[in-house]
Amino acid sequence: MAGIGEATLASHRLAPAGDDDLSETGGLVVLADLERMTSEELERACVALLRDPAEPREAPLPSRPASAAVARRTVLALLRLWGLHQLLEAGELLTGELVANAVRHTGGRIIGLRVIRRPGWLRVEVRDSSRALPCLIVANETGYATGNGLKLVDSIAERWGADLLPRGKAVWFELKVRERAGSANSQA
Repeated sequence: MAGIGEATLASHRLAPAGDDDLSETGGLVVLADLERMTSEELERACVALLRDPAEPREAPLPSRPASAAVARRTVLALLRLWGLHQLLEAGELLTGELVANAVRHTGGRIIGLRVIRRPGWLRVEVRDSSRALPCLIVANETGYATGNGLKLVDSIAERWGADLLPRGKAVWFELKVRERAGSANSQA
């Protein structure tokens, strides 16, 4: 998908709750359907949709604070599934920061999560309907409960940035995957 706009809510593909293989059903889900799903149902649907690294997709999430936890658990499940255990802590933390920023600052009703695995890299994108680009603000050390999320992303991620899309933007981070010697041979 090329970003998430309010007018495209009905075009998001996510399987209805209860299907065992959600990635193959292709059911249409609108915002109201997403909001009715429990966090566990959303997580299960997101993992099923994003599990194939050869087919990057976007999983829609309602823009609410609880979606940060769903996105974090989804990324953890995918990293475990793909054998990227060395990225668990950083992937979870940075995903939570990007989702929290999208929920807090963009005002949209839905966000999108993409997790892309390429040789040597992992990229996590959070898409929203706002075209306002994030900026790194250096908050004072004391007195601020918020304002350090992108500073954290900047210090942990190998790279991060934001791309304007036709209907919003994608804020992303990348982590380097340290391939183990001989791992390609053991899978052949």
